[in-house]
Amino acid sequence: MNWWQKLKKNPLAKFGAIVLIIFYSSVIAAGFIAPYDPIKQQANGSLLPPTKVHWVSKSGQFTLPYIYPTIQGDTDLETGKRLIEVDETKPSPLRLFVADAKGNWHLFGTTGEAKFNLLGTDDQGRDQFSRLLHGGRISLFIGIVGVALTFPLGMIIGGISGYIGGWTDTIIMRLAEVLMTFPGIYLLVSLGAVLPPGLTSTQRFLLIVAITSLINWAGLARVVRGQVLSIKEREFVQAARAMGGKPIYIIIRHVLPQTATYLIISATLAVPGFIGMEAVLSLIGLGIQQPDPSWGNMLSLATNASILVLQPWLIWPPAVLIILTVLAFNLLGDGLRDALDPRSLQR
Repeated sequence: MNWWQKLKKNPLAKFGAIVLIIFYSSVIAAGFIAPYDPIKQQANGSLLPPTKVHWVSKSGQFTLPYIYPTIQGDTDLETGKRLIEVDETKPSPLRLFVADAKGNWHLFGTTGEAKFNLLGTDDQGRDQFSRLLHGGRISLFIGIVGVALTFPLGMIIGGISGYIGGWTDTIIMRLAEVLMTFPGIYLLVSLGAVLPPGLTSTQRFLLIVAITSLINWAGLARVVRGQVLSIKEREFVQAARAMGGKPIYIIIRHVLPQTATYLIISATLAVPGFIGMEAVLSLIGLGIQQPDPSWGNMLSLATNASILVLQPWLIWPPAVLIILTVLAFNLLGDGLRDALDPRSLQR
């Protein structure tokens, strides 16, 4: 049984893969699926609950779904709750494939005055569902970018250290040990605090990922170095050396491909770490800055106790998506580890 067949028969790995496919497809197509601009504020529309959909007309008959225009009202001074004003004189039908005022098509929307806020609105009157989809682009792809920067660096440095040995190996490993002693979360907070204030969210995002990747290669390099120490003594490596192959060519062409199984599994399991890093930095205000959305800075509303109690719909969606994404990557990584295990492939 090959590894692909074994992976397909793992229900947990299949669940993780399906979840990730749905999430990545949704955020890539966010401009079409999301009904509104993620940074556009709705007039009198802050902290609105999820819009109620009606399926029954006032005469009691089933009809196509529709909603009513909803705006914020006054605040109840006794309970602290915001009163909601619903205009039941202007029903707005819900439809699939609706064009907005700019001529852009969306998966769903209304053909009337009402705004369909599937997950409500935040404290600035921005549609929460649209921000969730657009913010997922940063939160999901930060892991891909981080792995793409960290792993080639760790592979090459670890391969050179293990293959060449001697003083080169000693210097590289001592440097790696120094980098591994840095406490990760404190380092991230320090980096976020010293970044220039004029940077855009995209620039902050790329800079934080690049700096973090330059530090996170150390652990991977140590593991790759250990594997290379055993691989370099095999016959095919000795043959390449005897034929006059240069060390860097032998490392890249013959040695590092032998570590592919470990690297694939490790990369899958490393992505959640970058997602968590972005969430923590944005949560404490040092990552992606408002009004640009990310799952991390959407969670920053949890620091407001009144919102946490009175508007929980603002907190649960990004929290659940982060948990599901991390769980899906871990399940897929565990499935790949079982499927690519040489001992299981022989059975």
